[in-house]
Amino acid sequence: MPKIPHIDFSTLRNSLEEQVKDNDFALFNDLNSLQLGDKPERMDSAILIVCVDGSWKLGINLKEYLLEGGSVLVTLPEQILQSLEVSEDFSALFIVVSRPIMDTIFPQMKDMLSFFFFLKDQPNITVTNEEMHVLVEYYSMLFRKAAHADNFYKKEICQGIILSLFYEFYNLYRHKTPHVDVTENRKEEVFEQFLRVLAETFRKERSVNYYANKLFLTSKHLSRVVKEISGKTAGEWIDDFVILEAKALLRSSEKSIQEISEALHFANQSFFGKYFKHHTGMSPKEYRRQ
Repeated sequence: MPKIPHIDFSTLRNSLEEQVKDNDFALFNDLNSLQLGDKPERMDSAILIVCVDGSWKLGINLKEYLLEGGSVLVTLPEQILQSLEVSEDFSALFIVVSRPIMDTIFPQMKDMLSFFFFLKDQPNITVTNEEMHVLVEYYSMLFRKAAHADNFYKKEICQGIILSLFYEFYNLYRHKTPHVDVTENRKEEVFEQFLRVLAETFRKERSVNYYANKLFLTSKHLSRVVKEISGKTAGEWIDDFVILEAKALLRSSEKSIQEISEALHFANQSFFGKYFKHHTGMSPKEYRRQ
């Protein structure tokens, strides 16, 4: 079956030479570094763009948008992008955030879920000079922190700045687009409700049927809707949340594997170990030793 060409973050990162790059994000100011052509290509990362001057016409999920000086634009992982027309004086700052980091910070963004639905209809907005200055400052701060390789907590600091930056973008979008109905589509509303319940109860409940019952839906209908909206099934979302939590506990706590399995409500340590290895390819003990 033919597939849309895919631009993955690792390829993009490896192509950068003098710009700041990390395993989790990349910063640059040259559109060519994005490796985006005039044919539709699927991007596996989120992109935050601050346009300083000029203009860029691009396609997002086969719809045309114009990014001009004094405006910002956000795209999300797995969206289909294409570069259509660029002015000679186009100048912008690009922050590309990998899918794993999006998955890491996503559980912390409960109040921002509607932001992602804003972006489907209106990914770009115009900002004031003062707002532009704030965004440029965020970019500069992230640039400086990422450049310090000897900072033991560099990853955590940079993730914190990226999370703050998303909140800053969300705040701008809320004020610029007050009349957008972010849940006008029933399927999007179901997906939003599912993620909210999941974020609250994934440590205790891993059954799709549980979440379907909470939303007064059948398991089949919930899985179909979630897959259609996000590209992943309800079961995959549940597993992603659980595995992320397990990894965090294994890396950042002194809890025993038995205690972690109990915290995540597995029947026993053996079952937790099999579950973890099935999704990661290694045992909890092997992961902790990395």
